[in-house]
Formats: sequence, C-alpha cells, structure tokens
Amino acid sequence: MLLSTCILLFLPVIISGLSVISLQNFKQTLNKIFLSFSGAYLLSISVLHLLPEIYSGGNHYIGVFILAGFVLQLILEFISEGIEHGHFHHHDKGKNAFPLAIITGLCIHTFLEGMPLAANLNSEDFNPANNSLLIGIILHNIPISFVLVTMLLKSGLSKNTAIAYLVLFAITAPLGLIAGSIAGNFFTENLAEFYNAMLAIVVGIFLHVSTTILFESTDNHRFNLIKSGAILAGIALALIML
Repeated sequence: MLLSTCILLFLPVIISGLSVISLQNFKQTLNKIFLSFSGAYLLSISVLHLLPEIYSGGNHYIGVFILAGFVLQLILEFISEGIEHGHFHHHDKGKNAFPLAIITGLCIHTFLEGMPLAANLNSEDFNPANNSLLIGIILHNIPISFVLVTMLLKSGLSKNTAIAYLVLFAITAPLGLIAGSIAGNFFTENLAEFYNAMLAIVVGIFLHVSTTILFESTDNHRFNLIKSGAILAGIALALIML
C-alpha cells in the first residue's frame, strides 16, 4: 500500500508538469480554474472531514497545532513566494537564474502534507480512492506543477533542468509519507496523538492555502461563472465523499 500511494502522489505531478513542456501554448486560465476547484475542495475537506476527525480525539490543544500550521504556511510563503496558490513571479536575475528558495519552500510544504497520510496506511479500511486527504494533496499539487514548470521555463532554464526540479517536487510528498511512517515507529505509545497533531498542522496549511486561492480566484472581485462553477464542483466532490 505504501508503494501504490507513493506512485499516486508522484505520477500526477510528473504528468502535469511534463504537459506544460509538451504543450506549445499552455493556457494559464485553465490552471486558474483548476486552482479554484482544488482550493474549494481543500477548504471543504478541512471543514467536513479533517476538522471533525482531529477534534474527535479529545485533545483540547489541537487548535494550537492548526494555528501552527497556518503560521508555518505564512512563513513558507515568504520563501516560496506563494507558488502553492498559483502565484507566478518572473525573475529577471539573468539567464538560467531560478531562486532555489522557491523550490525549497515548496518542497517543505509538500513534505509536511504527505506525513499524516501514514496514519491509516496499514489499515484494512484504507482506500486511496476514498481518502479525502490523499485526493486533496493530488488535486492541489497538479496546478502547482503547472505553475512551477512554467516559472522554471520562463526563468531561462533548460527543459532538462526544469524536469529535474519537477522530479524533486514530485518526490517530496512520497518522502513525507515515508517519513511519517518511520516517525510513527517512535511514537508507539502516543501514535494516534502524533498523527492527529501532524494532521492538524496540515489542516492549518490547507486553511491558509485554500482561502488564499479562493480570495484570489476572482478578477477585480467580479463574478466569474466558470470559476464559480469550479468552486461549487470542488465543494460538491467533498460532500459526495462524506
């Protein structure tokens, strides 16, 4: 189950990123619509699925971990320049220049998201197709890979270098999953509390990223039927999985 989940986290990122390289005229508008969909889904699963789950453990301090995740994402955003929610900044620092801070912040973000997936990995009831957190991470990372590769190419890097960075990004969520599984071996007496705390941190990250995406999804605060439909579709998917 570990291997299959890692593949599910890895392949969509690679396929999405490579599609930007293969397509001559990649439409950023489509990516914004997908971002709206994924942002709505992340917010919905946080409210409908993840928050009830982490509070059911009876830990009165779980809100501290949620706030910690929110603040942590705020800090990471200064490093990654907001690429997690679709920001694109073209850097004119010379040919083949790409700020390593962006990929570093992005990889930390994705690594942390992957860690709580290890909680139910060995459970007989674990079903990747019905795991809202896993689907949320996949849906979230697809538009990020679009933006990342576009930014890499706009920065003047070669296609091979862009692919190398894409692979690095693609393996961080699986590495987080593996790290979460290994870390769980050291918290055998408080295993549920450990994974609950990690999930709470991720919920805080999701709340920050999803609300930022949704607030930025409108152009000059004007009603956009297509983006509104994408948001409603994201909410509907989360409701269906209840």
